Amino acid sequence: MTAQAPSREPRQDRSRATRLRLLEAAIDCLASAGWAGTTVSVVAERAGVSRGAAQHHFPTREGLVTAAVEYGVEVRMREMRDRVAAMPGGRLTALEVVTVLGEMYTSPLFRAALHLWVAAASDERLCALLLPLEAKVGREAHRLTVQALGADESEPGVRETVQATLELIRGLGLADILTDDSARRTRILTQWARTLDSVLGPAR
Repeated sequence: MTAQAPSREPRQDRSRATRLRLLEAAIDCLASAGWAGTTVSVVAERAGVSRGAAQHHFPTREGLVTAAVEYGVEVRMREMRDRVAAMPGGRLTALEVVTVLGEMYTSPLFRAALHLWVAAASDERLCALLLPLEAKVGREAHRLTVQALGADESEPGVRETVQATLELIRGLGLADILTDDSARRTRILTQWARTLDSVLGPAR
């Protein structure tokens, strides 16, 4: 009788689990230690894997951190899609939308991405990796916001209003980096939700 080859699935599962730990550790490290403090060795130690295993998945620091931010964005976007899908009619109230976006732009993921943007401003190789990712994230964030609001972008000014929403909330996220700005942010987002209801009312 010919012996069967051992299943590759457990090894593949372990590889996926290792990659996931590295991505999550990279986000945490980038958010707390910044670009300078986020090396493959440091991330590997935080993830509980060897440096060799980390470099097998991600040979360069640039590849690791951009993959980590992309992974984090995909997770947050999926959460938003699931939340929209669970609502009657597949849409959220304006206040719910800006609240969800506010949480996204004050999360460790946003802090990690911010450190990456700053580093990319003076690093051409990192910038080349980051620009396509940022364009993809921007498109998806806009599309999901339109869907969540049930907005009709064929109406004059609606597309610009949706984009202004994203720009406003990103700016509020920046204001939260050094100090807790949650109280002021809540007031502004509540008022902006009323503005959205006023502008988008006929188009929803």
